[in-house]
Amino acid sequence: MIRPANSDDFSFIYELYMHPISNPFLLYEPMEKAEFQLIFNDLITQKIKFIYECDGVAVGMFKLYPLTFRCEHILYLGGLAIRHDYAGKKIGQKMLADIQHYAKEKSYLRIELSVSEGNTKAIHIYEKAGFEREGVLRKYAWLKSKNTFWNEYLMSWLA
Repeated sequence: MIRPANSDDFSFIYELYMHPISNPFLLYEPMEKAEFQLIFNDLITQKIKFIYECDGVAVGMFKLYPLTFRCEHILYLGGLAIRHDYAGKKIGQKMLADIQHYAKEKSYLRIELSVSEGNTKAIHIYEKAGFEREGVLRKYAWLKSKNTFWNEYLMSWLA
């Protein structure tokens, strides 16, 4: 089940973003809770952060940015992560199917995302869900803590 994130989700979201396995593939560098609180408050205010639950338990998160004007048929999907103790349980596939259903319900025709070319597990899950690679964003993500750039694939799914 998809639901909007709320203030009670802070610890869950913080831990997913800062987890050493998922952090390199997400938007924010490692930081303390107090610093992340400002980012979290903004995500909640913008109403773009969502929680994915299974049987009432938060197991994943993601952001959905609706684009505007000539691109108002597009949702940008970002910040997607799943609890690592739920890995291998097909949660990613279920979550993506529910996100695609949500997009259709809201009359969006396209979901797009970028994913690190080194994040092979995520790429596999996205492709299984019908996302296709559309190009390479060269030196797109800068990992400040590692002083390195990563290329990302631009991927999309069309309703």
